[in-house]
Amino acid sequence: MAEAADRQPRGPDAPSVAPDQRRVKRWLGELARNNRRAIIATTLAGLFAGTATMAQMILLALIIHRGVIEDLPVQSLTPLFLGLILTLVLRALGQGLQTRLAAACSQKARRDARWQIQHHWQAAGPVALGHVSAGTLAREWLDHVEALHGYFARFLPQLAVATILPLLILMLVFALDWLAGVLLLLSAPLIPVFMALVGMGAERLNQQHFQTISRLSGQFLDRVRGLTTLQLFGQTEAAARQMQDRSEQYRTITLKTLRVAFLSSAVLEFFASMAIAVVAIYIGFGLLGYIRFGPADQLTLFSGLLVLLLAPEFFQPLRTLSQHYHDRASALGAAAEILGRLGAAHGPAPVAGDGHGRRSRDLSPEPGAKDAITLASVSLSYRPEKPILSELSLSFQRGECIALTGPTGSGKTSLLHLLAGFVTPSEGAISVFGQAPGSAPFGWLGQSGFLVQGSWADNLRMTSPDASDIAIETALANVGLRPLLDSRKAGIHSPVAEDGQGLSGGQARRLSLARIFVADYDLILLDEPTAGLDTDSEIQVLEALHKLAEAGKTLIFATHHQALLTLADRILLVTPGEVRDA
Repeated sequence: MAEAADRQPRGPDAPSVAPDQRRVKRWLGELARNNRRAIIATTLAGLFAGTATMAQMILLALIIHRGVIEDLPVQSLTPLFLGLILTLVLRALGQGLQTRLAAACSQKARRDARWQIQHHWQAAGPVALGHVSAGTLAREWLDHVEALHGYFARFLPQLAVATILPLLILMLVFALDWLAGVLLLLSAPLIPVFMALVGMGAERLNQQHFQTISRLSGQFLDRVRGLTTLQLFGQTEAAARQMQDRSEQYRTITLKTLRVAFLSSAVLEFFASMAIAVVAIYIGFGLLGYIRFGPADQLTLFSGLLVLLLAPEFFQPLRTLSQHYHDRASALGAAAEILGRLGAAHGPAPVAGDGHGRRSRDLSPEPGAKDAITLASVSLSYRPEKPILSELSLSFQRGECIALTGPTGSGKTSLLHLLAGFVTPSEGAISVFGQAPGSAPFGWLGQSGFLVQGSWADNLRMTSPDASDIAIETALANVGLRPLLDSRKAGIHSPVAEDGQGLSGGQARRLSLARIFVADYDLILLDEPTAGLDTDSEIQVLEALHKLAEAGKTLIFATHHQALLTLADRILLVTPGEVRDA
């Protein structure tokens, strides 16, 4: 398309449907299942690093025991030292491999999430997305998806590691001293319990955090875009105060989130340290002979030191999991916002039929003549009590020039949106040259030109990336921009801003229209192409459209301009609920 439609007012807040936590977790679980192999590989790498750590502790305790108790010479301990160095290397390799695999796993999960968002955007269409602030959409695409990284890269693999590795350590500790194993076993559930308690509040705070930053992003972008209007009406101070209030709200939510994160870490570190201290006291008094019950009298320097070395390693996977628990809370908050977007009805959606008519979503376009555009019993309504179009049946032939005219709000733009595939009819079927609307490329020109930061050539190559410089210059000449082009030293490589800075409204509109000449579309839809233009720009646009009509293009445009009506082969009068020949 030459550009996207944006006739609806943008709001800073995204209309979203808040999903329940079960649906959010189910969606994250689906992403995880699609990346099961990568998650398993990351977990195995973590377990490999953990077992290497266990071997390291065993060798270290054995070296100290043989060197101190058995008084062996250093030469006889050389194999153990070499083994210790080998375990250090293997542990480092395992940790490095775990990090690498975790990054790959997260990348694939985030790519799947972005694919779902992009698919939803394409299905919703520009009319629906026009009701949502671009800042909110960008925030969801970038920050919300990036917030899933820690969940897939760190939390999920560590969850499995924290389940398996402590069991392996616990089995070894029970083999060395069953009472020390019982102490570790009794203290282990404290960490998951407090993780769950703290996590309940963290999830709610993270969801509020993402909602607040989404609103703040959208409002900031809207204020920047409308800065000129705010200045003209003297509302800049009020807008600044509102942004300050929103920023203060975001600061408060952020500090609450950080406070919960620090509090959870402190609580978990406290209980882990207390448990390790209890084991250390038991081992120390057992080796000194102050404890006579249980297996304490059987403790040796090797078994006691190994239990002391393994005790922190027993809690380390759980402590690491607690550090990554905020990644889970962040992912749940971000996923709730993303699912709210995926499940939202953006803006006014067409109302379903009453069951007596045919619903378009249950239909595929009927195979008709490939040289015609047909609408069969098409109805469209944004509210049940106010239909826009009702049982409309029309047919246009390829190469015709059709003008849509009628009072404001009668449905001219909605009819163009139906033909473009931007909205779906409540009932009926539409066939555009034998295909569904929007299936084949077509030209679109809305009431405001759509320009991106770059050069003139960059803007024209949006629809035709392989267009030559000659083709671009020819297209610009067709829309009457040749004199302006010649006045620019850089020619087609002259810079242009996103808002068309340096160009008048008519010049920006004609620059957008030039995309249609470059792309060479068969179907061209135009919404008030001459609205708001000065006389010279109107003439240039009329001449450009006349060239397209002479080239055999199918033109369908909405207009009130009398000169444009004279260009049309057929004029349709659009009134609320009805379309007829004028």
